[in-house]
Amino acid sequence: MKVDNAATQLKPFRLVKFFTFSGLAVVLVFALVLSWFISDHTKRVLLERREAYAQVFAENLNHQVFQQFVIPIVLRYGGIALRNPEQFRLLDTIVRNVTHGMNIESVTIFDSRENVTSYSTVPERIGRRGEGGELYEKALKGQNNSVLCSTGSLRNLLPGVEPITCQLRTYIPFRQKKPLGKDTDVIMGVIEIAQDLSEELEEIIELQGIIIAASVGIMTALFVILRLIVAKADRIIEARAEDRRKLEERLHESERLANLGRMVASVSHELKNPLGIVGSTAELLRKRLEAVAPGNGHLAKIIVDETSRLDGVVREFLDFARPHAPDKKAVSINKMLVAAADFMQAELEKRGVKLEVHLDETLPLLMADWDLIYRAFLNVMINAVQAMPEGGKLILTTRRPAARRPGAVIEIQDTGLGMGPQEREQLFTPFFTTKNRGTGLGLAIVKNIVDNHGGTIEVESEPGHGALFRIIL
Repeated sequence: MKVDNAATQLKPFRLVKFFTFSGLAVVLVFALVLSWFISDHTKRVLLERREAYAQVFAENLNHQVFQQFVIPIVLRYGGIALRNPEQFRLLDTIVRNVTHGMNIESVTIFDSRENVTSYSTVPERIGRRGEGGELYEKALKGQNNSVLCSTGSLRNLLPGVEPITCQLRTYIPFRQKKPLGKDTDVIMGVIEIAQDLSEELEEIIELQGIIIAASVGIMTALFVILRLIVAKADRIIEARAEDRRKLEERLHESERLANLGRMVASVSHELKNPLGIVGSTAELLRKRLEAVAPGNGHLAKIIVDETSRLDGVVREFLDFARPHAPDKKAVSINKMLVAAADFMQAELEKRGVKLEVHLDETLPLLMADWDLIYRAFLNVMINAVQAMPEGGKLILTTRRPAARRPGAVIEIQDTGLGMGPQEREQLFTPFFTTKNRGTGLGLAIVKNIVDNHGGTIEVESEPGHGALFRIIL
């Protein structure tokens, strides 16, 4: 049920993530289309202006050729015959003077009676037939028209590809002029103006490539940034879902322990009074047996000892079920730890355990409950001593926390049997014990005491290498 809830909470974010990536893809496509439109519009404007330029140039050329060549040649020779070297040189001189510095690749004049090249600044074309084509026919009817011959595309930006070529050919009727320079309806031929636009087209394609590359780069950067944001959001949501799951588990565990505590408290309360009666009765019985049957008093002593042990177990249950609220006062952690070690001295000598103490005398006084913290230290020490059945070393250390923060760190280390990962995980779980005789509540009570003081307790241990209990207050 908890997993389903977490999945349900993640669905809206996944939907947002889907629309975010979809929107990014749409923006990328739009940017590419926009870049293509801008470059295409630039290309179209360039061609329109070049075509208008060619038409203006052709009109000027038409006027100059008619005034400086046609009229003088007709008056002198009675007709035009470009096979005559003198006439051809005169026409060629006029055309080249007009085209000088005008960024014109070539000028060609077609005859009006047949599709033949009468003159061209490209000598190889002179005399060829049929080169005018459909545009030549339209110009003979008085229509100005152009054609673009190019081999350029984005592919030309790649290395090793043939260079870009682009030529704009404009066909304009070569009209007879009136004395004042006005056009007539008489068409004497067709003028072809060829302009080399290779450099301009190359610049346009480079601009197009730059726009597309910039758009792709920007979109890629946005995609990476968005992906990082989404990934971080994913981690945050997953972390929150995990925290929520752990919180639910802790709440369930708290409820279980609360129910268990109430049950333990009830049972312990019911056992405490009968155990007291049994203990006092056994003590009376021991005294009477010693008087009536000397030598048999040890039987009653067994009952007294076991009753005392059970009474201790019941008190431990009650301490776990109904933990005391700490009565905090300014106390010395060092004195408290030494007092606990002094109490354990007889047990340490009995088990062959050497004591080693390292105290930080600069520790400040801490607000804590002496009795509760003392009991926590004592329980950890007892646990450490029991983990060294063959003797060993018990090391007690106090120091300040890292970065000189307020508080104290208390370390209780033994050289005993140690424990594995599974034991470490369940170490503070109530009723968990690896001993033959024990309630499994000692370390659970220690953790409750430390938690109620706002501290933490940590354990480091490996099998066969002892254990280190670190209490941070």
